[in-house]
Amino acid sequence: MGSWQNVHQIDPLRDPRWDELTHCHPHASIFHTTKWLRALHVAYGYRPVALTSSPPGVPLSDGLPFCEVNSWLTGRRLVSLPFSDHCEPLLDPRNPSGVPYAWARFFEKGMKYVEIRPIAFHPPSNGVVRLEKGYLLHRLDLRPCIQQLHEGFHKSCVRRAVRRAEKENLGYAVGSSAELLDEFYRLLTMTRREFGAPPQPLHWFRSLISAFGSNLQIRVATHEGRAISAILTISFGNTMVYKYGGSDPAYRKLGGTTLLFWRAIHEAKEAGFEVLDLGRSDIDNAGLIAFKEHWGAKPTPIQYWRVSGRPAQEVGPWAGVAERAASAFPLGVLQVIGAMLYKHVG
Repeated sequence: MGSWQNVHQIDPLRDPRWDELTHCHPHASIFHTTKWLRALHVAYGYRPVALTSSPPGVPLSDGLPFCEVNSWLTGRRLVSLPFSDHCEPLLDPRNPSGVPYAWARFFEKGMKYVEIRPIAFHPPSNGVVRLEKGYLLHRLDLRPCIQQLHEGFHKSCVRRAVRRAEKENLGYAVGSSAELLDEFYRLLTMTRREFGAPPQPLHWFRSLISAFGSNLQIRVATHEGRAISAILTISFGNTMVYKYGGSDPAYRKLGGTTLLFWRAIHEAKEAGFEVLDLGRSDIDNAGLIAFKEHWGAKPTPIQYWRVSGRPAQEVGPWAGVAERAASAFPLGVLQVIGAMLYKHVG
């Protein structure tokens, strides 16, 4: 990869200054952390690199991380960051036009594209950088008291569902044990199959647990001893991030998933978190958007941007026949497919 004057490349997994920057910068998220970058590297083999205007030997004042995805199946590209809902450039308020405006120059011959996934940052319109795709990011402000939050929930879709789940005396477990991971992964696979896609590899979740430790929590709801719903959250700074979830469709009417989010909100409040990040949604996924907004989460439009040598042609590795047939695959087959293909997606 190239370099240019006043912009430096560092290895964020080896340079201790990266941790220092992410722990003090107000726009840093779990996706900037060395823990997330290390999990991507361990699980998928992606090589992290970060841009900064700070020369060696001085604290970092800004930064933008990438991972290099080099796949024989889907091509070579730089992404900031793979499998991450967003990754805002960490600007230096004294020099906000530095590194973020240099990222596009990372594009090289033979590379499919370079992509960034900011929340608020918009690259300059210069004919090289183009808008790739838009999403909605939903976040719930946890600073109001629990009663105020409860009053902001949708009356029937959330409050009534919580009461139903409590009447069913659903069991509840939280942690990151191997047993909870197994239950979570089974339920995640069931939900992914409904959408015609394989689940993320199990070793990805093991890498996340190893990297984040107690900051990662799996919450599982049970009915008569059987796990029926599960969600996975990761915490960093003042934010709890909901990242993955799954449920057994045969038990969905019992409200297990709603109960898990309600418990997560309670526990986030008790731990002093100020934001619940519910992640991105495709702008045409009306059902997912409605679910998040029923909790009182507010949407923010986010846009992904690319520099590319040719028009984007996104064809997922499970497109076509495989996608249409996925709903009939046994769970174990889908898990094998996911283990083989996800590293090529990025």
